[in-house]
Amino acid sequence: MLTENIAIIRILVSALLGCAIGVERYVHKHPAGVRTFMLICMASTLATLASIWICQTNLNLINGDPGRIAAQVVTGIGFIGAGLIIKNKYDVSGLTTAASIFATSIIGIAVGVGLIKVSIVVTVIVILVLASSFLFHDNNSRQLALEKEEKEKAGKEQAGNMLD
Repeated sequence: MLTENIAIIRILVSALLGCAIGVERYVHKHPAGVRTFMLICMASTLATLASIWICQTNLNLINGDPGRIAAQVVTGIGFIGAGLIIKNKYDVSGLTTAASIFATSIIGIAVGVGLIKVSIVVTVIVILVLASSFLFHDNNSRQLALEKEEKEKAGKEQAGNMLD
C-alpha cells in the first residue's frame, strides 16, 4: 500500500538519481544538466505515484489503470527529446541528451512503482555509458568532413587559378 511517507522517500530517491545523471551531463558541458535531470526524474516519479494513488484511494473506479499517466509521461518526454535533436550539415547533435532524458524519465517511473534497487542499477549504467562516450563516439568525423570540404575548395580555387 502506497503511503505519503513512501511517496516522499521515492521522490527523494528519484531526485538523487536524476541529480547523479545531471552531474555527469554538467561535467561534460552538455545542454541539459543537474536541474533538468532532477526535475524530469522527480516529475516522472510523481506522475507515477499519483497514478497509483488515484487507483488505490478511489476503489469505485471501474476503469482505473495506473499505467495511463506513466504512458503519458513517455509521450511527453518523447516530445521534449525530439526538440533537442538538431541536424547540422555534417552531424546530428542532441541524440544522447534526448536518450538520457528519456532514460531518466523511465528511471523516475520505476522509482514511482517501487523498483528502487533496479533504478539505482540503471542509473549507474546510464552514468557509465554517458561517461564513457569517448570510447564509442568518433569525435573526429565532423573535423574530417570539414577538412575534406576545405581541400575541395582549395582544389577548385587552384583549378580556377590555372585557367587564368
